[in-house]
Amino acid sequence: MASSLRSLPRARLFALSVLATALLAACGGDDNSEAVVTPPPVVVVPPVVDPVPEVEATPLTVMLEKIGSYETGEFLKSAAEITAYDAASKRSFVVNALAGAVDVLDLSNPAKPVKVGRIEGTAVLTGAEINSVAVHDGIVAVAMQAPVKTDNGRMALYNAATLALISEVEIGAQPDMVTFTPDGRYVLVANEGEPSDDYQIDPEGSVSVIDVTDARKPVVRTAGFTQFNGQEAALRARGVRIFGPKATAAQDFEPEYIAVSADSRTAWVTLQENNALARIDLASAKVISVTALGYKDNSLAANALDIQDEDGKINITTWAGVRSLYMPDSIAAYEAGGKTYLVTANEGDARAWGEDNPAYVNGDTSQGFMEEFRVKHLTNAKGWSGRKGDDLPAHLSALAAGGLLNPATFAYCGATAGAPGKCRDDDVLGRLKVTWTQGYQQNADGSPVMYTAAGVASPAGDRIMYDQLYAFGGRSFSIWDENGAQVWDSGAAIEKFLASDACQLGSARSIPCKTYFNTGHDATAKADARSSAKGPEPEGLTVGKVGNKTFAFVGLERMGGVLVYDITNPKAPVQMDYINTRENWELDPEKNLDKVGDLGPEGLHFVPAASSPNGKPLLIVGNEVSGTTAIFQLKMTY
Repeated sequence: MASSLRSLPRARLFALSVLATALLAACGGDDNSEAVVTPPPVVVVPPVVDPVPEVEATPLTVMLEKIGSYETGEFLKSAAEITAYDAASKRSFVVNALAGAVDVLDLSNPAKPVKVGRIEGTAVLTGAEINSVAVHDGIVAVAMQAPVKTDNGRMALYNAATLALISEVEIGAQPDMVTFTPDGRYVLVANEGEPSDDYQIDPEGSVSVIDVTDARKPVVRTAGFTQFNGQEAALRARGVRIFGPKATAAQDFEPEYIAVSADSRTAWVTLQENNALARIDLASAKVISVTALGYKDNSLAANALDIQDEDGKINITTWAGVRSLYMPDSIAAYEAGGKTYLVTANEGDARAWGEDNPAYVNGDTSQGFMEEFRVKHLTNAKGWSGRKGDDLPAHLSALAAGGLLNPATFAYCGATAGAPGKCRDDDVLGRLKVTWTQGYQQNADGSPVMYTAAGVASPAGDRIMYDQLYAFGGRSFSIWDENGAQVWDSGAAIEKFLASDACQLGSARSIPCKTYFNTGHDATAKADARSSAKGPEPEGLTVGKVGNKTFAFVGLERMGGVLVYDITNPKAPVQMDYINTRENWELDPEKNLDKVGDLGPEGLHFVPAASSPNGKPLLIVGNEVSGTTAIFQLKMTY
């Protein structure tokens, strides 16, 4: 009864107490006297009216302003990666991979973050590496990788206020990303399951679906991919990249990042290296589909790009015969018009196992697997044996002795049947990094069509013929429907913006972006340095809603900075802002870390105004190269 009374509104409790007092008074008196009944006074109980929630205003424009920062002082050691936030304790949780821990920052004053604690992964798993963190209603979920990455990892739950361990469970190999469903019932973990560096061990990728209704006793189910084993040929025919040596589909799929529908029933998982998207039914913990995401045709003006990193100039143009694989990393979900849409940051990622193993680059295919190769080496008329012992993939060497460009596609740069012409020159296609695993002519059984060095098709030949060249990453972000059909892509917009006069760098927005176009993030800035390899490299992404509008925040890993887009209409996003708080571009960041600002945005987390410590929408960004956590506030006009 006491608990029932505690749940009543104060107005009702007051009315009941007045009524009870009146009744007791009426029933009082001497036992031998005749009772005098006095009608109780009429008590008018006011109706209980729930407060009307304040409607958040919808902004016309949004800009980001950096208001605070926490620095670890560690350069290029992944000391600030994934970020999360707990509204009740006003704390941010930041993965510090270097320390194998989660740094806990007090954001009571977001302009001055203060480290107040740390969650140590080794307390749960000796030698653990922490890859990801998420928070929901005062509970912190942490994904921990085993010291031998091919072993099973752990997911642990902690109290956000006390940092006390609540529980922990064993999950799959190499847990890479953790998130809660919106209703808080499940914790989901993408277990990437990468192979060992020598590719001797290749665990199956999976997604752990963990019921945390009772946080003290989590229940784990695993959404795996074994049902796709035996279907590899059909999946490849649909464009799903399954190409690990002797790998089954379950081994080859490598879950990267997770998005969840608003009703907490469905999850979508990026399979980055596979250039695909998996859909999971959470009630059954089953993978119900795997969809290939396709490629961008870089011969189209909408998909123009700069692929030359040594010409010393910006050259965003079209390239016949070049295709870019989307290969998204981060993914987020949002609703528009009653439908769910998915937003991806199309980073690109090549498999590179055994690259530091002399045995592999000298021809031992059992010691790794590398798929990345520059066009100039792939199409050398002398063959690629000259790269042996350096960067020649052993599996490519075992496939043939050299590669040719089909003149039907590449005649524009001088390719003939037996020679690449100027196509392989550094100021044309030569510097572009591509995957050798796709684009060459194949027989019905998947084996390569062989050619002689002169370009004549012959079973006795030792060359393979490339009709198309496939590069890594879309250099864009995309919006897809819930079935994986593309609704919109930013195309060439990111590179074109970075090359424009409208783009300015630094907190003061006073440094022309084009001066440092497509620079890297771990050395003194060199313009164009990343053009041959994924460009600005969109990687981290989150979405947030302000009023009736939804915004996407996209981090550019290499160039740095965060793009802001209004994606309320998924078919017509509009760029709102770009801020890059790398402050000094001429200094060596390794020697001047305290002066250069933020480098390498990795994890982005949006904090709505209702949850924010200062009542303003915030964006928390972990920068893995500079080891800094940046706090941005949204500046809006109405």
